[in-house]
Amino acid sequence: MPNPQRGEIEAILDDRPRILCLTLGALADLESTLATPDLVALAERFETGHLSARDAIAVIGAGLRGAGGSETDAEVAAMRLDGPASQAMTITAALLHAAFEAP
Repeated sequence: MPNPQRGEIEAILDDRPRILCLTLGALADLESTLATPDLVALAERFETGHLSARDAIAVIGAGLRGAGGSETDAEVAAMRLDGPASQAMTITAALLHAAFEAP
């Protein structure tokens, strides 16, 4: 069960529930992957509402690794979602919201 106080969310990936969390380390990884200089720039990048598939893969991958997983972004890209492709945007938005908004 996810702990919202820790910024955790749950998502169904490859037909099983998974916990995702953007820890400080996961956010640092995401800054590097998305070539953003800091957390403010990272948050501003997503505030525009524009989200590429690469962005979603990077955020979901960082969230899985932040919760203790070891999946690479290539493995995340191959995962099946519980619903249409837009589900990736929903998961990404929920994870970013959990990381940057107070519960």
